[in-house]
Amino acid sequence: MKHRLIISGILILTLTGCGTVNTVVWGDAVTVRNLKQSETKCDSIPRVYSGVAYDFCKLSGEPAPVHTWRASSGTPGSIIDMLFSGILDTVALPYTIYRQSRDGNISIR
Repeated sequence: MKHRLIISGILILTLTGCGTVNTVVWGDAVTVRNLKQSETKCDSIPRVYSGVAYDFCKLSGEPAPVHTWRASSGTPGSIIDMLFSGILDTVALPYTIYRQSRDGNISIR
């Protein structure tokens, strides 16, 4: 039972394009590219709780065309991802606080 829960969590994070993974693990260039592709209204996002901020920016973006592989903005996956991103962002706080003080916000524009 415990293994199924772990595998389910990994699948959900992978399938929803976890905001924390995009902003903390993959780095600024991936974050900027993804948010520009979504045509979000965000100019920048803070590094502290960046996964949740990333998800909110994705929600403010244009929906993806039906024929693309990307999930459209506002899908239930985005809402679920906010929950997981909030948990992962909390775990990553020591690192993201350091990066916020050193580098500032992630500039999208």
